[in-house]
Amino acid sequence: MTHEIEIRRDGGVQTIRINRPEKKNALTFPMYEAMERALIEGDTDAAVTAHIFLGAPGIFSAGNDIKDFLARSTSGGLPSRTTAFIRRLPVVKKPMIAAVDGPAVGIGTTMLFHCDLVYASPAAVLQTPFLDLGIVPEAASSLLAPQRMGYARAFELLCLGEAFNAERALAAGIVNAIVPAGELEAHARKAARRLAAKPPEALAAARRLMRGDPAAILAQMEQEIALFAERLQSAEAKEAFTAFLEKRAPDFAKLKR
Repeated sequence: MTHEIEIRRDGGVQTIRINRPEKKNALTFPMYEAMERALIEGDTDAAVTAHIFLGAPGIFSAGNDIKDFLARSTSGGLPSRTTAFIRRLPVVKKPMIAAVDGPAVGIGTTMLFHCDLVYASPAAVLQTPFLDLGIVPEAASSLLAPQRMGYARAFELLCLGEAFNAERALAAGIVNAIVPAGELEAHARKAARRLAAKPPEALAAARRLMRGDPAAILAQMEQEIALFAERLQSAEAKEAFTAFLEKRAPDFAKLKR
């Protein structure tokens, strides 16, 4: 278990905190594994009522660690630890809450579509630069974002790579409320405690009714995962990742020559 994911349980609430601030909370494969394990264990523990995802002050997550992506682009498809976390999200049985302060990039944004409550600080910024990296959206965001936001705004987010600040995310229906950064974690915990006070069987049944059968979401994930792995092998992705690490603009035009 990596120390960069902190797991804490208190009063029926399991907190999953991403704690790698020196790397802007970029996610590595062991971090994905730790989060997936926490979700599984929390779901099977009768004492746990809800899961809360937190980042560090001023940064939720910069998304996947680019060095991991670059290494993977030369050695094969997505690792099972990453896809296991992604596949876990739509089948989690208990409510998931996210408190987003600062940037939420890539999976930092797409995982929010699986959360039941999302609170954001005024500094929150959601962005999914998948196409800029030569890859495709993941975590079923290609299905869930158009359903939640409408096609036009979803295309802005997923394809244009437009950054959505807290106000736009609220208007798009991704975020439930904007809360001052200093109150954000307490606000999320208060919501979790309110859920913990509900009749647990009724809560679980209502959530199942509202979320529906996850089969369509899982099927979309499989399509995304296959295309994502294919794109990681592409010349476009290799150029994009290399340019990112070299801190230069990618030159996709040279790939046509």
